[in-house]
Amino acid sequence: MAEFRALGLAPWLVEQARQVGLSRPTPVQAACIPAVLQGRDCMGCAKTGSGKTAAFVLPVLQVLSEDPYGIFCLVLTPTRELAYQIAEQFRVLGKPLGLKDCVVVGGLGECHSLGASPWLLQPCCGWLRKEQGAQRASRSTWFALFRLRSSYLVLDEADRLLEQGCSDFTADLEVILDALPAQRQTLLFSATLTDTLNELKSLAANRPFLWEAKSEVRTVEELDQHYLLVPEAIKDAYLIHLIQTFQDQHKDWAIIVFTKTCKDCQVLNMMLRKFSFPSIALHSMMKQRQRFAALAKFKSSISKILLATDVAAR
Repeated sequence: MAEFRALGLAPWLVEQARQVGLSRPTPVQAACIPAVLQGRDCMGCAKTGSGKTAAFVLPVLQVLSEDPYGIFCLVLTPTRELAYQIAEQFRVLGKPLGLKDCVVVGGLGECHSLGASPWLLQPCCGWLRKEQGAQRASRSTWFALFRLRSSYLVLDEADRLLEQGCSDFTADLEVILDALPAQRQTLLFSATLTDTLNELKSLAANRPFLWEAKSEVRTVEELDQHYLLVPEAIKDAYLIHLIQTFQDQHKDWAIIVFTKTCKDCQVLNMMLRKFSFPSIALHSMMKQRQRFAALAKFKSSISKILLATDVAAR
């Protein structure tokens, strides 16, 4: 763990990282953690699975431990699932602090939790857009949200925030930036450096640090990739054959099948269940509690096959 200590992390945080299995920093962590601890704005681009989340969670927790007051960090994510995933990392790594966080998404009543003065606030952009556009939204909700001396603004999966279109997220971002203090650190993390994302570089004006992975491959090296080109009319038959073959060849197995639309996801799930495969669907048309239930069944291996849209992609 000497390498984590060399990045400037406190001993308690290094030990906490060790307990959750973070034995040594990944390249994006080694590059970005010192810059964040130095008070610089940071923009990190690395492929999914490279440890980008810990690259901002660890330094934010360290600075938070020195002065825990008010809504300290605002993290914006493109999807509900990602918001909860990041919150879990904050909770696990920040356990010694007794971290107070609030995840805010549409469809659930977390807004009352804003009154508990959390240190960490994680709304997904869809909720922000809904709250901004709905005149019935309570002004007290917005004041609670931006009653801020927020030291950090984090945009995780920033490329997805813009690409998938949180319906003109730029307008939402302007509202947020107007409410945030000028003296803050802005951290942008993404899997890809797109032209649209380049426009956000202007947000990072405080001695900005930019780090981009050199690999041209967007997936992790450990992933074995194959392409199978088949006629559209018999694509589903090939999918069933592949799943059955994979099931026969592996004792402990799990499969995630990504689909383009919610309809495709639901129809494929119905088809697989018709053939007695233990599948479950996950898409944006499901209620939040149904999404939680689907993820729980997949994680516990009750359902071995997860059919999902890009809601679960990252």
